[in-house]
Amino acid sequence: MKVAVTGSTGLIGAALTASLRADGHEVVRLVRRPPRASDEVRWDPRAADAGHPALNGIDACVHLAGVPVGGHRWTARYKSEIRASRVLATRALATALAAAKPVPDTFITASAIGWYGDTGGREVTEDAPAGKGFLSRVVYDWEAATAPAAEAGIRVAHTRSGLVLGAGGGVLARLALPARFGLLPRFGDGHQVMSWISLTDEIRAIRFLLDPDADRSGPYNLTAPNPVTDAELTSALHAAFKRPDFRWLRVPSSVIKLTLGEMSSELLSSARVLPTRLLAAGFEFEYPTISAALAAELHPGPRVDAAASHR
Repeated sequence: MKVAVTGSTGLIGAALTASLRADGHEVVRLVRRPPRASDEVRWDPRAADAGHPALNGIDACVHLAGVPVGGHRWTARYKSEIRASRVLATRALATALAAAKPVPDTFITASAIGWYGDTGGREVTEDAPAGKGFLSRVVYDWEAATAPAAEAGIRVAHTRSGLVLGAGGGVLARLALPARFGLLPRFGDGHQVMSWISLTDEIRAIRFLLDPDADRSGPYNLTAPNPVTDAELTSALHAAFKRPDFRWLRVPSSVIKLTLGEMSSELLSSARVLPTRLLAAGFEFEYPTISAALAAELHPGPRVDAAASHR
């Protein structure tokens, strides 16, 4: 296949690009800066209301670009950036794909379990309605922004990813540093449920949805089948580094809310999101438990290539 990828320098995009190339596929990386390599093509979503030559002849597009949600206080300006980098950019890309000649077969676009909001730890599947908070509204509009592609007959799948655990970056990189010294605290009471997926299974799941011989469209929860609480994740991380787990070490919810403002919901909300559609389609997780996932991502040994094991 010939696949266009946005966000190819991020944690997921870099791993996906490597996986596709290892399997002999051609990757075109869409970037917003001047190209620095022969496989890069500059793409400006603000000027993408018409077709882009680089999209002609591709078989699929995987859209992963967007400013980070975590690690930055949600000021009014930054919330605007979060929305624009997802909703407006996705609509622009979907419109450009619809204008490509010929139109590609498949459009896989990043989404998030933020769709569900804080469910209080109640189990939710892809059929659950969107929540009411800021992120839920963004994700709802983000997914709706793919309409121009769907209307052009392109198969569209939304990957509602949980916390993607990969040692190369993202949330695991931030948590691993204090965990190495046995100093990772619990956040709040530690009872909030966190839905996660290993980076390896994230890539395998995206490859699974890319399969041109399968008609997989609509939302898919990219989360492992065994969510954990914040306290369980903290314990598992300390165990992965063979460090003691001081259960009394915690950051009170009030301090988190005062420090992070509205963004504190990322640490304190509770959502038990299950990968119902992914499992029903026949996907098998390589790392279904948190201990196995952390061992594989933090202390990697020889692995089966993600492309060969995505079914």
